[in-house]
Amino acid sequence: MGDLAAELLEELNCETAFSVQIGSFQIDVLESVVITWVIMAVILLLSIFLTRNLRVHDISKRQLVLETAVTKLQGFVTGMIGEEGKAYVPYLCTVLLYIGIANTIGLFGMKPPTKDMNVTAGLSLMSILLIEAAGIRHRGVKGWLKNFAQPIAIVAPINILEIFIRPLSLCMRLFGNVLGAFVIMELIKILIPVAIPVPFSFYFDIFDGLIQAYVFVFLTSLFIKEAIE
Repeated sequence: MGDLAAELLEELNCETAFSVQIGSFQIDVLESVVITWVIMAVILLLSIFLTRNLRVHDISKRQLVLETAVTKLQGFVTGMIGEEGKAYVPYLCTVLLYIGIANTIGLFGMKPPTKDMNVTAGLSLMSILLIEAAGIRHRGVKGWLKNFAQPIAIVAPINILEIFIRPLSLCMRLFGNVLGAFVIMELIKILIPVAIPVPFSFYFDIFDGLIQAYVFVFLTSLFIKEAIE
């Protein structure tokens, strides 16, 4: 049992991929950061490849599939945030793609970067900054500040506290679910022969991973929608 716990803890550790020495400072680059760079590079290269030689007439099958996928994705996210929040759809689509790929990258033998709280905290911080910026943009600074006193002034401290609770909730929900799925899959791989974990991998690495990507974007969309109403 002790060996099993030690092996599992080793899998959970956020390993340092490499270090960079700048003068007297040493910067440790975590494995989760490197995998995030890989995901970013894959998305960027695919975007460049798929958007080459786009045409208005006599479009290729590649362009047809691409346009259909983009339209479906944008429509899916727009359905969550509403027509008044269309300006935020590109960001939400990008986050949905990143988290979806990050959560399922375990299928390729890599550790999901979203099991590192630093990654989920960064995503949550970006989302909450966007939410508050959307509120200021649509209501103005005065209207944004006045909103904290709704429905009555006495609840203002609670409304202010929500600014810090929301990113914490987004961060811990994504981190906890991905980490839990990762731990269960590692236990199954250690305890059960190779062939049996396949259906479990389908659920935890694919289905649950995509569900968590959807939940993160859905909640961000919901908060933005509340901020701009």
